[in-house]
Amino acid sequence: MKFKTTPYHFDLLKDEERLAAFFNAIEEYGSNTDLAYDLGCGSGILSYFLSSYFDEIISLEKNTKIARLAKENLSNFSNIQVVNSDILDYGFTKKADLIVCEMMDTALIDEEQIPVLNRAKEFLKEDGVIIPMGIINTVELVNLERKNIHWDENGANYEIFSDAVVYSGFDFLDDIEPAFEKDISIKANRDGTVNGVKITTFTKLNENIICGPTPMLNPPLLIPLEERPVKSNDFIKVKLKYIMGKGIESIEIEYL
Repeated sequence: MKFKTTPYHFDLLKDEERLAAFFNAIEEYGSNTDLAYDLGCGSGILSYFLSSYFDEIISLEKNTKIARLAKENLSNFSNIQVVNSDILDYGFTKKADLIVCEMMDTALIDEEQIPVLNRAKEFLKEDGVIIPMGIINTVELVNLERKNIHWDENGANYEIFSDAVVYSGFDFLDDIEPAFEKDISIKANRDGTVNGVKITTFTKLNENIICGPTPMLNPPLLIPLEERPVKSNDFIKVKLKYIMGKGIESIEIEYL
């Protein structure tokens, strides 16, 4: 099936690892059930995956142009309704068996995954499921070439100075406070100079599928700090703060 897309959504469709992870999670959910919500449906590819398993799919997309393309792409599916609406303003009336929400990004900082789910899961059945089910966040000490916050893509240059430390994890069925703050201790594994941290997010699609960063799903985030010399086995402590859904401008980090 061919999908009409924007250049950005075409890149999403080319990310086969990302698509395969969501396809497999939806396939494992299986069984014919009543209703699924696809929140932030984009070009409609995940709604297409859902169409074999649900009597009704309500696919919400805020961007007017993308919603129009999704309607065209899914016009032959009588069980899919594409709605051009901000999810935070949408008048939910039915409770769903499944919510699919792929508004993902590193540590959920830039996208509105948490505000959206905090609203939408009021309309999830008591035994309902969310795909993805959650995330795991890790952090590493690094030496960065660039002195601004940036994503690990397009040849970003840096050296790693520690093993990865898991600093947080979330189950999307839980109530999640968007404002995040954590004191983190990271052990250096070699001598040198550090001037930042690298955050990596792993996406838990379900109990059996964990998807690491892919080209279009959660590229790691590189956050600068003041330069500090370290020796192997030194512990570096930092305070990391951000607001999920408020963008990288909300990030604050400092040595302790």
